[in-house]
Amino acid sequence: MTARSFIIAFALGVLITPLAAEVQPSANLPRIGILLTGAPPPAPDHSMSLEAFRQGLRDLGYVEGQNIILEFRYAEGRFERLPGLTAELVHLKVDILVTGGSQPVQVLKQATSTIPIVGVALADPVGTGFSTSFARSGGNIMGLAFQNADLSTKRLELLKEAVPGGTRVAVLWNTHNPASASAVRATEEAAQLLGFQLHLLEVQGPHDFDSAFDAAQKGRAQALLQVGSPLFNTHKKTLVDLVGQSRLPASCEQRAFVVDGCLMAYGPSFTQMWRRAATYVDKILKGAKPADLPIEQPMKFELVINLKTAKALGLTIPPSILFQADEVIR
Repeated sequence: MTARSFIIAFALGVLITPLAAEVQPSANLPRIGILLTGAPPPAPDHSMSLEAFRQGLRDLGYVEGQNIILEFRYAEGRFERLPGLTAELVHLKVDILVTGGSQPVQVLKQATSTIPIVGVALADPVGTGFSTSFARSGGNIMGLAFQNADLSTKRLELLKEAVPGGTRVAVLWNTHNPASASAVRATEEAAQLLGFQLHLLEVQGPHDFDSAFDAAQKGRAQALLQVGSPLFNTHKKTLVDLVGQSRLPASCEQRAFVVDGCLMAYGPSFTQMWRRAATYVDKILKGAKPADLPIEQPMKFELVINLKTAKALGLTIPPSILFQADEVIR
């Protein structure tokens, strides 16, 4: 090698080595796959949840690109894409999978029995077969869940107070969501105790929304109760518009629906649940066995009331409900 060749080779080595040093460590960083049913930011349906999850990770000392990698996949409202997006994440050999809702968890469960799955806002995880118990997941699925029975009773009680004399309630539910059937059964049991007549509106996708609301009108429904589902979260604007056109007092599951126009919502804080999901990621990365981890349940539930919607519907929300409310939108 000539002196000139040596100098050029040395200079190239000096330039390339730092670049390699910067790139190489990322290959060894823990990789987290996050499967979401909605659209990527700035779409509002997942922005708050993602920020809460990221904040939870930051609180535990994780910084994206430095000591952890987040791989996002968005179905953009097309639930038929979930299996393909899941296959992509599994092919990347992610260390942990994270998603929200029972329907995406079901898809992840079918794809892998070895990669840990952290589920957020799971409804009835034991009844759906995701875990063996709340105390110990018993498999690769763990996370944060709530029980439908308690929610159904409370939500119907609130409707009974808010809509005096309203006994005919339409129940909107997604038959493709594995947790919805148990939620509907719990709602039926609560309705019998409270004297409600239920009209079940079964949907499988957004193409069924119009016909469902037409059926509610023909059945002379006096109120609407929405059984939570990722499908509804993804198509929130469409549903809230239909609720407004039907002029039905609606009890939804999440605060975001009330902000956009539903009458009320009662349920856990989904933002807080996403933030807590980061603790499961941390525990697994530090060596905890997924099968030994519990299913965590929320300690607090939120009641949100939209007084503007109540006024438009000609309803007066009684003080007994307003006193319980965590937030009142005026």
